[in-house]
Amino acid sequence: MIVAEPPPPPKSSARIDHLLIGALAPLGDKRAPSGIDKHPARRRLKLGREGFEGDFQGDRKNHGGPDKAAHHYPFEHYATWRTEIGALPRLDQPGAFGENFSTRGLDEDSVALGDVFRVGAALIEVSQGRQPCWKLNVRFAIPDMAMRVQKSGRTGWYYRVLEDGFVAPGDELRLIDRRSPDWPISRLWRALYVDSQNSEELAAMAALARLPDGWRRIAERRLAMRTIEDWSARLTGADPA
Repeated sequence: MIVAEPPPPPKSSARIDHLLIGALAPLGDKRAPSGIDKHPARRRLKLGREGFEGDFQGDRKNHGGPDKAAHHYPFEHYATWRTEIGALPRLDQPGAFGENFSTRGLDEDSVALGDVFRVGAALIEVSQGRQPCWKLNVRFAIPDMAMRVQKSGRTGWYYRVLEDGFVAPGDELRLIDRRSPDWPISRLWRALYVDSQNSEELAAMAALARLPDGWRRIAERRLAMRTIEDWSARLTGADPA
């Protein structure tokens, strides 16, 4: 039996260095509508159950919605990516990964499912990690960028909104509650992509009260079928067989 290591003590707060939103625009040869090209906002923005005002997603089936209202990506990861894929212009400023929050000091090891933060006037809760998709391949002009992000564990995470409110660049993201402290985003990542057929971990994951239904179904299906789902459509954009 694999026993998960206890998560490190949580960092209680971080400052929002950049608050980013994106309009819809065609992406790549498919001309798929996408809001991944995000840019810093210079004013406070309303954050509601579906996300930030002025922020858009082209594929509402797989992006956005109450469990993916805002995406957070640690800025520290940018330096690591530069060592791995080179000093690409895309990495010169935040927003490369389509994130809404860019901060320093929080990462996938220290942030856990169900963590509740006060940010500006809004109250938000960590809902899940990111499952990277093929749009990152196009954005970085690297054919396997989505797979690289998935394998790295440097995925970032999503929030659901518990209380609507205005958020501004420079606001403090302050931790006020931990509902599943034993389940940092990195542990969810390992259960999905590393030790992906560990029945004990999958059962524990499926039992998490704050887990989105989509992730719960993945865990339950693996337990029932003893197989791993096909990731190729998500990671490459190929039409499913």
